Amino acid sequence: MKNAVILLSGGLDSATVLALARQQDFQCYALSVDYGQRHHAELAAAKRVADVLGAVEHRVIHIDLTGFGGSALTDSRIAVPEHATGGIPLTYVPARNTIMLSLALAWAEVLQAQDIFFGVNAVDYSGYPDCRPEYVEAFERMANLATRAAVEGKPLKLHAPLLHMSKAGIIRQGTRLGVDFSLTVSCYQADEDGRACGLCDSCRLRRAGFDNINWAKGIDSNGRPIYNDDNRPGDPTKGADGKAGKEVSAIPSFLGGKNQMPMAYSQNTGLFYVPSNEW
Repeated sequence: MKNAVILLSGGLDSATVLALARQQDFQCYALSVDYGQRHHAELAAAKRVADVLGAVEHRVIHIDLTGFGGSALTDSRIAVPEHATGGIPLTYVPARNTIMLSLALAWAEVLQAQDIFFGVNAVDYSGYPDCRPEYVEAFERMANLATRAAVEGKPLKLHAPLLHMSKAGIIRQGTRLGVDFSLTVSCYQADEDGRACGLCDSCRLRRAGFDNINWAKGIDSNGRPIYNDDNRPGDPTKGADGKAGKEVSAIPSFLGGKNQMPMAYSQNTGLFYVPSNEW
């Protein structure tokens, strides 16, 4: 199996990317960056996701971008916008993807890995300039000019498998791969328990993604999916089809379990279920 470095933020996009890389039989080394963002709930989420999806190792690198500020995520004096704005929003962190990818590139060389995965998206996104296809292509070219491995005939491939997918498409893909999105945190200003604000741009994009799936009604105040089911409060025994369900761990075949899709989801417990007719 080949090694790959996966940039893992703790959000639903990067969780889906890790699952995709595992499906492709990569040995996945997950990298998260504590850059001085507003909360650490996403880093805790990244650890949960890395553990559940079978990363070989999960490292957190510390770089303090609050020394520069210039973003609502790294400067407490700048409020996180809670409504749609024009242009590049205040939550853009200057050079963040370039810094994170450079760290991933350095670790990839040490691991003798020729593949880096990250969850950039240019469809349902905030308009950040470092989320565009041109950026992905340019960084890969730079990486193959700047590293000893590439010069010695081992070029790097930068994978951005979600680049042209809608948020709903990403959620569908992740669900097919067994990603439990209740483990993830997307909110820019979540509390330390990971409870989402429901108002920031990231929360709105996440909510819209679930809204656009016919088996989901949106997300709750904690950022968890709310599905179209007939579950009674306190009754985790029914699936999204309204029939009796069987509680399972969401372990797809490439993680060593039986492929259990299609799955249902319990709003009450935050767990995935196999509908009764799929037993």
